[in-house]
Amino acid sequence: MGAKRAVLVGINYPGTKAELKGCHNDVARMRRCLVDRFGFDESGIRVLLDADGTAPRAMPTGANIRRELARLVGDARPGDLLFFHYSGHGTRLPAETGQDDDTGYDECIVPCDMNLITDQDFTELVRKVPSGCLFTIVSDSCHSGGLLDKTKEQIGHSTKQNKSQHREREEPAPITCFRSFLRETVRDAFESRGIHIPHRGHGQSGQGDYGDEEPREIESTPDARIKNRSLPLSTLIEMLKEKTGKDDIDVGSIRMTLFHLFGDDASPKIKKFMKVMLGKLQQGQHGGVVGVVGALALEFLKAKLEGNAEEEMGALQPAMNQEVDSVQEVYAGTTARVPSNGVLISGCQTDQTSADATTPKGVSYGALSNAIQAILAEHGTVTNKELVLKARKMLSKQGYTQQPGLYCSDDHASVAFLG
Repeated sequence: MGAKRAVLVGINYPGTKAELKGCHNDVARMRRCLVDRFGFDESGIRVLLDADGTAPRAMPTGANIRRELARLVGDARPGDLLFFHYSGHGTRLPAETGQDDDTGYDECIVPCDMNLITDQDFTELVRKVPSGCLFTIVSDSCHSGGLLDKTKEQIGHSTKQNKSQHREREEPAPITCFRSFLRETVRDAFESRGIHIPHRGHGQSGQGDYGDEEPREIESTPDARIKNRSLPLSTLIEMLKEKTGKDDIDVGSIRMTLFHLFGDDASPKIKKFMKVMLGKLQQGQHGGVVGVVGALALEFLKAKLEGNAEEEMGALQPAMNQEVDSVQEVYAGTTARVPSNGVLISGCQTDQTSADATTPKGVSYGALSNAIQAILAEHGTVTNKELVLKARKMLSKQGYTQQPGLYCSDDHASVAFLG
């Protein structure tokens, strides 16, 4: 048996509009589980938390998470067991390239500094896992069903939408994304006034069955004990405005804003997007870009490209240096090859939210994370497929409508979870 190594990330976003409560607890419980149940060595587990007093290199920023994941995979050898647990917000970025066939979303996790990590970033990372080494990902976050893009869906409905959802997906991307953005903006407006509106894909009904430590019911009031781990685009934009001090950020300039905030530390897919946009500008295709990034952003990019100052051009170098084989690489959800050595257990489907729960006694956790711990405590060894099926049954019995998913090859579905 090879080495067992893990990266565990918990992000509560304290003091922000996106604050959660249970993510640090999820990580603490999973860390104990890895050591006590699965024989991981403490030295092989790297933990990133946005807690008070955390050293800068242990904060769950986008750059730090990417660095730890790159190290995890880069040091892997055949026979190793790799594990990544994430508890925090998820979000979905709508298509922005302006191409007619670029539809859908990029599913992302949300580091504490908003430096998003996309589904394609995870897919490309897992492709680097050597043969004979298995990389298991548990993402207790919203929209997590798509984090390993194009991987076979063993359990889930993300690729089996009903007819009404299918019709919505067939609408032009700007219409679909605008409707989604409008829904979230209206929801935020109500919730900022203390009116709780359940999200589609996440709700509660009936009684929980965990005993006194579980919330017995979910109140539709300002003090409801359930939050969801979805970061709406409207909230992401507000947080980016606060971070940058700029008021002209909108849906069409999120990727450009992330690039200018984080430069070379930005997601490779963000850098690829910027390179394609800059290429269009250099080729004089201003009309095809202005509808994507907006007029103000266009003028900014043109000034950068036309400026002679070394500092101005230097800011664009991370994008210009990024390899892009085709424009399809920047399309939302597009990947070339399916990773074969990865297993994704998602908290929900791509179009659902995952619950962040707090008991009356003040104990907080993610619904999926809590279910996994309960199942392992009761059953010991379970296969990946058994774990997800049992988690679905348990969460449904408790009244949650989120549906965990399993994404992996047929062979890995029957492999023992972290076995």
